[in-house]
Amino acid sequence: MRQALVLAKQGEGKVSPNPMVGCVVVKNGIVIAEGYHERYGGFHAERNALQNCKEDTEGAELYVTLEPCCHYGKMPPCTEIIIEKKIKTVYVGCLDSNPKVAGKGVQILREHGILVETGILEQECRTLNEVFFHYMETNMPFLTMKYAMTLDGKIACETGDSKWVTGEESRNYVQFLRNRCRGIMAGIGTVLTDDPMLNCRMEGGRNPVRIICDSRLRIPLDSQIVKTASEIETIVVWNPAKAIAWRAQGEGLEEKKQELESHGLFLLEVPTGADGELELSYLLGQLAKRGIDSILLEGGGTLNASVLRANLVQRVYAFIAPKLVAGADAKSPIEGSGISRMKDAVRLEDLEVIRFGEDVCMTGRLTGKSASYRSFGLQVSEKQNLCRREEKCLPES
Repeated sequence: MRQALVLAKQGEGKVSPNPMVGCVVVKNGIVIAEGYHERYGGFHAERNALQNCKEDTEGAELYVTLEPCCHYGKMPPCTEIIIEKKIKTVYVGCLDSNPKVAGKGVQILREHGILVETGILEQECRTLNEVFFHYMETNMPFLTMKYAMTLDGKIACETGDSKWVTGEESRNYVQFLRNRCRGIMAGIGTVLTDDPMLNCRMEGGRNPVRIICDSRLRIPLDSQIVKTASEIETIVVWNPAKAIAWRAQGEGLEEKKQELESHGLFLLEVPTGADGELELSYLLGQLAKRGIDSILLEGGGTLNASVLRANLVQRVYAFIAPKLVAGADAKSPIEGSGISRMKDAVRLEDLEVIRFGEDVCMTGRLTGKSASYRSFGLQVSEKQNLCRREEKCLPES
């Protein structure tokens, strides 16, 4: 099963919104086949392993990190080929939360005389796919808040200068996080201040869907986001009432909308809440319907405070640089009105501390957010080595 877990991780960043799955086939104590879910729309792990097996599989054992599927989707059910290949025993890491499967795959195999044992390294198998399980069980994207700050808690100097808070190794790992997530979200303040590209600059990586929270539709037509929208899927989240109020009787609003859409941006209307700001819970629900199962939040202090207040954050990655910049007006990673008593502070659990050069990254899940899933799918030593040995990040474009 550990070998199957290692195989499954090879699908990271390629199979979303499907889960990462690995499979190993053993006969007489010898591995005769292995496979993993390589890309969304491609064969599942079990089918990849069994179709490519050159040995007789009758009476073999099959180890798979997630319950075999039993329904027709983009691919035929994996239960069919397992039965067809006369597998004797199936060891399953964890059951599938997809209601189309959810125990039915195991049941079908048992009904065909196959011995099935579940819960093999269950904790590790659920950890591997914490995004998938959250998405399936809540119908909401898994939201990861990421920020970089100095040792005195600043994300920029008082002048607004922020290049660079952390070192190159930390920034390379951020590209890895972007590749993992289906979407990346930022506020209009970040766009106006930094004019970011918000793409994935990891060699062989996948660009996440860019989601810009811009209630008044202020995004500049000459921004990098707009200029590259025909190449990278981009959603601008706005509210008509706020956009009209910001302009004199909505003057020029229709023209702005038409120009943005002509550049390839999708404009997503979202209502406002009682505080007059975008209703973020509604937004995430709409994004989930579009198949966006995970979001990396790279916003400023205002947007970070809003999602935290709305109880939408699942995990935090805080990169801390050994620098001090001071300044009472220098921006901090999470702003807003804050919490009045320390005992009520939002806490993280299942903490990991990772070193990237001189920087330290602290990551953990918010208390009560299904903390049994321990990390985003890699052990600390693997995280440290991955950026150094396997990933070549491209320069800022």
